[in-house]
Amino acid sequence: MRAPRVLPTLDEVDMGDHVCHLLDRADDVIDRSRAFVADGALHGDKVVIVGPAPRAESEFAPLVLDPARLQGSLLSVVRREAAAADREGFRSLRVLHHVVPGPRADRNGEWLRSELDLEEFAADTGAMVVCAYSGADWDLPALQQISCVHPHHLGSRPVSPAFRVYRTELEGWKVTGTVDSDGAAAFGTILCTLLAHTPTVRLLCQTLEFFDAAGMSALADAARHLPDRKVILEGTNETVRLAWKLSGFAIPDVPVVMTP
Repeated sequence: MRAPRVLPTLDEVDMGDHVCHLLDRADDVIDRSRAFVADGALHGDKVVIVGPAPRAESEFAPLVLDPARLQGSLLSVVRREAAAADREGFRSLRVLHHVVPGPRADRNGEWLRSELDLEEFAADTGAMVVCAYSGADWDLPALQQISCVHPHHLGSRPVSPAFRVYRTELEGWKVTGTVDSDGAAAFGTILCTLLAHTPTVRLLCQTLEFFDAAGMSALADAARHLPDRKVILEGTNETVRLAWKLSGFAIPDVPVVMTP
């Protein structure tokens, strides 16, 4: 069963992990991720690096895929690489994704959709995915959303809202923690991104502790963001269900279903 955890080093990355690796301004992504890449040979994994081309003399240069030259979406590319790794006899696929912001992705949230795709990919295939972000390149709201959709983090857990959304089983997304005023905007954006690609989003809430008023408003607004969409929350506790009802959101106009 996949569960959120903090990794002391990249040596601890396991099958199916989707790791958020926040870098300082002076950090070199290859140097900081060298153990993860090098361990591919040790464990019999195929390694792919997605990001800007490293220095020509880098020993890992042949493994790099330039995101500007990918044929198809990042998801389709890593799925092809995973299929090739299986045919070629590798144990699994290791993906080091050096995420660099671009104007187009910043405008329409494609980077968040890409992270949710990678989370689903890692959970479904057992691939190991490390996403490296430089804190200097992203603003705080973006970093909060980044953190929330990675169940695994390297080193100290970064400052972020007190909830996580991650893939746990087919067609379901696990929600843990508390969605409060600090995380309501991030939660709403994540949910809208999921709803843009599927008419019904299933959230597994056995470890969800509470929605405050801001969190419930974000849930209702996201569910109504597009026509003919629905959000199903399974395993909600009595406190969450009662608060939802007393806040006036349990009405036909809000396409949200909560079940014990």
